[in-house]
Amino acid sequence: MPRIPVHDLETAPEGSRDTLKRLEAAKGKLLNIFGGMGHSPAVLNGFAGLDGALAEHGTLTEAQRQAIRLAIAGYQDCHYCQSAYTMAGKAAGLTEEQTVELRRGSASFDDALDALVRFAVEAFDQRGQLTAATWQRTLDAGWRDDQLLEAFGNVARTFLTSGFNHLVGTEVDVPPAPGLPQ
Repeated sequence: MPRIPVHDLETAPEGSRDTLKRLEAAKGKLLNIFGGMGHSPAVLNGFAGLDGALAEHGTLTEAQRQAIRLAIAGYQDCHYCQSAYTMAGKAAGLTEEQTVELRRGSASFDDALDALVRFAVEAFDQRGQLTAATWQRTLDAGWRDDQLLEAFGNVARTFLTSGFNHLVGTEVDVPPAPGLPQ
């Protein structure tokens, strides 16, 4: 049971309504996470701003962004995010098997993506205090330093969603990811 109201377009605070409309149009329905975030226009609009900037100005593909998000959601054991990012990852071209592996923090099917995912998990785990060896290993795998910063932006975005879901108890309203409770 959520700790806060999950708003719809009619009950949301005025400062959240336009963003909720955009998110509903983009996702095909108003997801519980966004209805919950909508309780605080600052949180909802902050999330939407970061998400929009990563999509609009980033160089990572949608599949690469979802790979990072799956790895962090798996590390944080957020069932909501693992389920939502599995759905989004599959829509971006990842197979179900790949999404399961990514939730475990690796991508053996793609060496460069594996380096980026491992970078992201270590960046999260070490609160940004990466070793020089990890940074260099990720560059050596073909990633640029601006892409590493962008990957970290996706780590921060996923911490926001996973942490939010844990904090307020968001009820899962998307198909559960493989291996998670129904």
